[in-house]
Amino acid sequence: MKERTMALAGIFQATELVRQAANHGTWSGYAADTCLDSLLAIDADSVEEIYGSTDSLRLGAETLVSVLQGERRYMESLGYAVSIMQLENNFRRKSSMQSEIGAELQSITTIDDGLELHEIKDLQAEKIAGLYTRTISTLSPRIVVNGRPQFLQVERTVNWIRTLLFAGLRSAVLWRQMGGGRFSLMFGRKKMLEQARTLLPGQTP
Repeated sequence: MKERTMALAGIFQATELVRQAANHGTWSGYAADTCLDSLLAIDADSVEEIYGSTDSLRLGAETLVSVLQGERRYMESLGYAVSIMQLENNFRRKSSMQSEIGAELQSITTIDDGLELHEIKDLQAEKIAGLYTRTISTLSPRIVVNGRPQFLQVERTVNWIRTLLFAGLRSAVLWRQMGGGRFSLMFGRKKMLEQARTLLPGQTP
């Protein structure tokens, strides 16, 4: 249950960051780096290794707790999360696309060029965004991000939005692999809420 909830928090962290970027032009860099790194953690041996730690998923856990409690302030993030889960259903059937993406992501992990860390992250996001456009964006449902035009016309912001959507899909695949699905959301909501609260520092179920 913990690993499944971490994967679900990973989805909501990505979608909440998409909402932030599209509407405000800024986003939590630490939380976004966690999403990007999770996408590039191809050979990780555990869910915790993919995300680094539960602390790295704090934004996602906070968003997930709010959604499970029925709060409406994250409805936009929830909408993106639902679309990503629907997209995962189609992506699961595309084995050749999965192989192509795996190979491309492997090469993106090796980017260095003597750059500063934030420059490396931006370059990785640029490469991932291009990969997203060539592959994931051709599947249905095609996720339409709503926001302010002045932010959605900035190349760096668009690159990160696509990277975050990609990371959300990675977490959705992981969620499915951990036994997640529609019925676990419908009938396991209370247990998931309790588990999500344990991901937050200082919180108890």
